[in-house]
Amino acid sequence: MRRALLAMTAIIVAVAAWPALADQTTSVTVPIAAQNGSNQTGVAVLTPTSDGKTKVDIALKGEPDGAVEPAHIHKGPCKTLTPKPSYALTAIAGGKSSTVVDVPLSQLQAGTMAINVHESATQIQTYVACGDIPPASGGPSGMSATPAGSGY
Repeated sequence: MRRALLAMTAIIVAVAAWPALADQTTSVTVPIAAQNGSNQTGVAVLTPTSDGKTKVDIALKGEPDGAVEPAHIHKGPCKTLTPKPSYALTAIAGGKSSTVVDVPLSQLQAGTMAINVHESATQIQTYVACGDIPPASGGPSGMSATPAGSGY
């Protein structure tokens, strides 16, 4: 009887912990759309790290040769972006960027946030691409959660 009770308790604990474990292994894919006639499109993949941070990998097509484009996470959707960045990302060069931000993925999905790409450091006010980070409960079509390591 005691073994059965211990086994049942272990099962209940495992089931209760499942959402937290699932959050540790799920990446979020953010489609990035062109802005201001840039023709730059791509995807950002946000992956939770084991230490409570978020890895942000960006792949962008259509970037001009030799361009180095600053990227940030801003509050607000792309349509009404707050100009001041919340989190700096590594500038995109050669169409790629990878950054670990010191914030859990769940927090990035708790409010309305977007990944924004700027034309250059000197043309920071010109946005060339943007993608809205979907809320944790899902989001508009085209935004999805994918198993970590599954690629994009």
